[in-house]
Amino acid sequence: MPDPRAPLFGLDAEKLRFLETHQVRAVTIPGRGWRDLGDAVMLYSALETEPFFNRLAAVRWPSRPDVFDARLAEACDLFAALERRPYVWAVPGLSEPEDLIARLAANGFVDQGGGYDMVLVRPPDGATSTRPPGGAVLEHWNRSTDDEIPARADTLAAVIGDSFEVPRARHSNLVREIGLTLGRPDFHAYMLTVDGEPVATGQRYTFDGASYLSSIGTRPGWRGRGFGAHITRLLAADSLADGVDLIYLGVYSENAAAIRLYERLGFSILGGRSADMLQKSK
Repeated sequence: MPDPRAPLFGLDAEKLRFLETHQVRAVTIPGRGWRDLGDAVMLYSALETEPFFNRLAAVRWPSRPDVFDARLAEACDLFAALERRPYVWAVPGLSEPEDLIARLAANGFVDQGGGYDMVLVRPPDGATSTRPPGGAVLEHWNRSTDDEIPARADTLAAVIGDSFEVPRARHSNLVREIGLTLGRPDFHAYMLTVDGEPVATGQRYTFDGASYLSSIGTRPGWRGRGFGAHITRLLAADSLADGVDLIYLGVYSENAAAIRLYERLGFSILGGRSADMLQKSK
């Protein structure tokens, strides 16, 4: 597992770039793809215009001002050709140049808010316990069949929507997105129910020796009962059982409670707070 005593947990430049690219690859579905540009990775959706699905990540651009400016102009031209606003995920300690955020800000980009990547550096306490707290029931969905997908996608979308305050207008798109993911062999969804009511969920994308944990959330009326912690433990434990030693997740910087929870479960922050840099409308 990553070494918590070493700078950047002992992950070298190649592994760090792999980590950023892995997250982009995890969220691809038909109609939303990724491309390795050599010095950055692009996620592009032909069907969605939201910046989250149309972004550059794993940016490793030259620091010399004139060369940097030329590379940024090329990137902006690419977004323009795709009819998308330029959007860059910049992570201090990982992205290059080191002052990427400041340079983007000087070129009309605005930070939309960011968060932290957290990497598992020790097995979570209690990871061997599979019994959910409070008499809840946990289901593990993987390789869902065509008959199972519609109902499961709707249930997952409802719980995720309530947990993360996703606008109701996005529900049908969220159902579609989850439906396209549920049949994948690398996708695992966990659904926790209380008296038959779906109340909490979490997901993992496990491939190429890494697990990206995502959408760990509990509906407001059922929070404070340890459901999120239990699901996170299982996501990590199941990943370890699958032979994965690089397990990570993302968390918004303002979610201090979640950060404390993940740290208690064995995760540590990697790099600085990311900045979601979106170019201002002209």
